[in-house]
Amino acid sequence: MSKNDNMLTILWMLNSGEKWTAKQISEKLEISIRTVYRYIDALCASGVPIISDSGHNGGYSLLHNFIQSPLLFSMDEKKTLLHAALFAKEAGYPLSEALENATSKLKMYSNQEQESILSHQLAGFEVINRKGYLTVQPVLQELEHAVANEGSVEICYRKKHDEQSQNRVIDPYGVVNWNNKWYTIAFCHLRNEIRSFRVERILNITRTPFSFNRPNDFSARTFFMNNLLPDVAGKSGLISLIIGGRAEALDDLCLHWFLEHHLQERTSTQATFVLEEELLYTHVPNIILPYGKSIKVIEPQNLKNKLVAVASELMEYYQV
Repeated sequence: MSKNDNMLTILWMLNSGEKWTAKQISEKLEISIRTVYRYIDALCASGVPIISDSGHNGGYSLLHNFIQSPLLFSMDEKKTLLHAALFAKEAGYPLSEALENATSKLKMYSNQEQESILSHQLAGFEVINRKGYLTVQPVLQELEHAVANEGSVEICYRKKHDEQSQNRVIDPYGVVNWNNKWYTIAFCHLRNEIRSFRVERILNITRTPFSFNRPNDFSARTFFMNNLLPDVAGKSGLISLIIGGRAEALDDLCLHWFLEHHLQERTSTQATFVLEEELLYTHVPNIILPYGKSIKVIEPQNLKNKLVAVASELMEYYQV
C-alpha cells in the first residue's frame, strides 16, 4: 500500500479503541517498525492526538474525543455504508472497482469484534436486482467522468426502432438509474436541446477537447421524471379510466410506475385513473392485458374495443 493508505490504516486501527503496539502495527501492515514510528510521527505532526503509553500494557491509542471526529465512522455508519454499497453494486454502479476497495477498507480497518458484527449483519441483508446490460459499464464510466469534469463527448447512438446509428456530440449533465436501466441527461448539439439517452443504446463513446458549463441548479432527476411523467393537472382532453377486479390485482396495478402517477381514487374493488386520451390507447392496453381475468375495464368503452383489437391481433399472429 502507499504511504497515505498505510497512515489511514493506522488511523482506522487506533480508532477501534484498542491499544496497538508498533510491533502489532508493523505485522498488520507488513512494514518495518521504523516505518511505523515515522508514520506515527507524521500523524502527530498533522494534528492527530495519538497517546503513547509505555510499559507492559502500553501501546498507541487515540484521544477519546478524536474518535468522534467526522473523519471516522461509527459502527452504524459503517453498516449503513456497506448496505448502500450493496444497492449500488446491484444497480450496476460504474465505479465498481473503487466501490469494492472502499468497502474492503471499511471491513479491514475494524477490530476483530467490529468485523464480526459487520459480517453477521451483512449476512442477513441481501439486494436482488435484475441483471442489466453488462456492456454499459465502460460507457457509464466515461459518462461519469464527463459529468464530473463537464467535458463534452461524442457518442454513436442508435434509437430503438432505427437500424442505423448516428454520431452526435452531447454535454452530459447527469446520469440517472431508473427501473433497472441507466440514462444520461445531456444537451444534444445535433438537436440543440436537452434530451435523455438510454445508455445501452450508446454503441461507442469518445472524449472531446471541448468543455461545457452545466446550468445552475439543474437536476437530472427532475428533468427525467418531468419528461417521463408530465403533470396532467389543468390539461384538457383527459379521460377517466375505471378498472375493477380482485384487491390484490388492483394493488399491483396501482403500483405500476405509469398508472401510479395517474391514480385518482382507489376503493377495495375499483381504481380510477385520469390520463390523456392518446396515452390511454397506446400505453394502457399493454399494461393491463397481462392481468388477464383478474381485472376488468369498466370504462371507457373505447378502451375495451382497443383491448379486443389487440388481443385479436395477437391471436392471429400466433395462428400463422
